Amino acid sequence: MKNTGLSAGMMLAFAAYASFSISDAYSKLLAGQIDPFEVAFSGGVFGLLLIPFIRGKNESYSDLFVIRQPVMWLVRAAATFAATAASVEAFMLLPMPEAFSLIFLMPLFVTVLSVVVLREKVSTLGWLSVIVGFIGVLIVLRPGLRALHFGHLCALISAIANAVGVIAYRMSGRNTPRLSMFSSSLSGPLLGNGVLMVAHASWPQGITIWMFLFGYGFLAALGQLFMMMAATRATASAIALPQYSQMLWAVAFSFYVFREPLEKWTFVGIAVIIASGVFKWVYPRVATKIAGIKQQRAVRPSCGPYPFA
Repeated sequence: MKNTGLSAGMMLAFAAYASFSISDAYSKLLAGQIDPFEVAFSGGVFGLLLIPFIRGKNESYSDLFVIRQPVMWLVRAAATFAATAASVEAFMLLPMPEAFSLIFLMPLFVTVLSVVVLREKVSTLGWLSVIVGFIGVLIVLRPGLRALHFGHLCALISAIANAVGVIAYRMSGRNTPRLSMFSSSLSGPLLGNGVLMVAHASWPQGITIWMFLFGYGFLAALGQLFMMMAATRATASAIALPQYSQMLWAVAFSFYVFREPLEKWTFVGIAVIIASGVFKWVYPRVATKIAGIKQQRAVRPSCGPYPFA
């Protein structure tokens, strides 16, 4: 069966969020060993390695410096800078499921922005899904019953910045060179985090630190590439949906790598968050199949092709 643009876009989004999740785990491994802004800066440095693989047959390396839509280019760069800096800080300060639960507010922000900015139509089911996902976030965090701190604010900033980045990619259109779009994703971490890390930067010591930095930086850039490709193949609200797969990565890393205890309410919230995304994806397809079966039954002759006289 031929793959549709929607499914291709969503598969690329799944790959993007897997890359982001593994990258985030590397950043958490660097907590207390290197400045957060320096870690985020490495995302731009090691992302340069992907440029030869991104360049199309008819593209020139000079397209890296082509800025056809300066406003959108700056928005993408600023959003990537804010998202990388805030997410690194959040994962260093919070358990991964807790950080992801706030970052999972991105689908809500994307849905709102897609309606307001892109004028995309979002169904009642789409709104219901993001609202249920928000309830799941509240179950994980339980505000009022536990203290919220700077790490939670960083995770929220990351969610908003990532949502803005998705919308900016959608608004760039298919005529913008891929190298131009990718250069905006690299420029944000390189310039923004580069300036902020100057006061506390230090040369990384040891092969392990360098491996973690490479893992974070390269996979973060790879995730941006996959997200950029997904944004040209699917609607903004559809691209946001696969983000729920990150919670599975978060639980696995927390349990097997960081040995962080997970409360029962965390699992309840995670289940609600994932269910909200899965239901939104499965229900329309099941409803379509049921409607097709009912239609076939309605047109089928009640007594067969050879009725008795």
